[in-house]
Amino acid sequence: MEGDIVQMGAYIGAGLACTGMGGAAVGVGHVVGNFLSGALRNPSAAGGQTATMFIGIAFAEALGIFSFLVALLLMFAV
Repeated sequence: MEGDIVQMGAYIGAGLACTGMGGAAVGVGHVVGNFLSGALRNPSAAGGQTATMFIGIAFAEALGIFSFLVALLLMFAV
């Protein structure tokens, strides 16, 4: 009985850790949306900000991947 409770806790923790993947998706949408908003206001500056946009997308996706790795660790290592 006690081992089942620990395993259920690990699954609940893994599910909560996976919410970071949804946050990463929201973050990427926010970064791209703000870039497009700025690019439409000033199209001549859009070319210089493309690299910054891709760095922001990479950071947001990295956080999603890290949350997935934490979820995997909680499911299989605990």
